[in-house]
Amino acid sequence: MFRIFQPHLRVENVTELTPELLWEHGIRSLLLDVDCTLKHYFSSELPPDVSRWLESMKRAGFPICLISNGRSARIGKFAESVGLPYIGSAMKPLPCACRKGMKRMGFDKKSTAMVGDQVFSDVLAGKFAGVFTILVTPLGPEHEPWFARMKRPFEKLVLDSVEK
Repeated sequence: MFRIFQPHLRVENVTELTPELLWEHGIRSLLLDVDCTLKHYFSSELPPDVSRWLESMKRAGFPICLISNGRSARIGKFAESVGLPYIGSAMKPLPCACRKGMKRMGFDKKSTAMVGDQVFSDVLAGKFAGVFTILVTPLGPEHEPWFARMKRPFEKLVLDSVEK
């Protein structure tokens, strides 16, 4: 029953997602969450290592679309600063934004991964959209808004259950 919550792959940080690792899993395009996946929640800038990773992925020709539950205006400014297309106000875990992003970008769902830091939004949205899912450890979860922080213990409980 809890298998729907289990990501296909878990990594500590997005910087571990090399083109080689993704190709090994058949992944050719990425849908990326923003807050606590690429940057701290209230920050408007990427950590230096994530910035370097993002540039290396672009150089490697990896197409990326940002998918965020954050308000479109805020996410749009961020997306513009990093030069990526985006879907804001995504309403994850509903799969609509993932599907919209894949359609807009011409991604094949068989070779697309949804990457994010939350089981109950990112992993579920990816699973509902029928794509590969990658869970990262959140960046600065202690600085998240209360509504995000309150889900973390439940996510841990569910992940511990499915990994046994």
